Amino acid sequence: MRKLFLWAAVSLSLVGVLGWSGGAVMAQSSQFANVVVQDAQGPSVAQKFTDRAKSSWPWFIVRASGLVAAASLILLMLSGIGQITGDTFRFLAPLTAWASHRALGITFGISVLIHMVGLLFDTFVPFGILQLLVPWLSNYKPVTLFGVHLGSLYVALGVLAFYAVGLVVVSSLLWVEKKPYIWKWIHLLSYVIIMFVFVHALYLGTDLAHGIFRLLWIVLACAVLLGSLYRLWRAKTT
Repeated sequence: MRKLFLWAAVSLSLVGVLGWSGGAVMAQSSQFANVVVQDAQGPSVAQKFTDRAKSSWPWFIVRASGLVAAASLILLMLSGIGQITGDTFRFLAPLTAWASHRALGITFGISVLIHMVGLLFDTFVPFGILQLLVPWLSNYKPVTLFGVHLGSLYVALGVLAFYAVGLVVVSSLLWVEKKPYIWKWIHLLSYVIIMFVFVHALYLGTDLAHGIFRLLWIVLACAVLLGSLYRLWRAKTT
């Protein structure tokens, strides 16, 4: 008898819960019965994303090639300094170190070219061929320092670095064995290049404008500076 009473109580409880749930669902259904769903006017989210990608692809290429150029330049400088001081050979065999340095140089040169060509197609910051090839011809982000108007200094440093990169890359490919003395002096332009590129990227780079990437760029530049000072110290003491 007790078991029968218990089963009856449980059954009644379940019926009550199901009845309340059904009533709630029916009530909600009646509330939304008159709701009419209409299609949103204008392009879809996918269409907006596609249109933005079509119009912004030069900007993404410029950013990506700039980051590749910055990373390869840092590795170039550190590996080159390490080859002179001998520290690079702790990690790589001499032939591998030389081949890697050469490959990094080619990667850096190609990424710089892509970076500049991509600017020709960018509609957000329009650049012409002459503005990319002639320093201070562009009016993008003019600089005034201590009351002196320096024009588009940051853009000009990038243009000057481009010509210096061309000299270093071409001389390294053609004269490293045939004219080593001339190649050596031209190769010293690498230190000028990284100074120009550092300022150029620090003040014009979208990804280096703030945050962790800006801090990382400064830290890596300091590492190259310390490596350069170490190289000078080794040259004077040996």
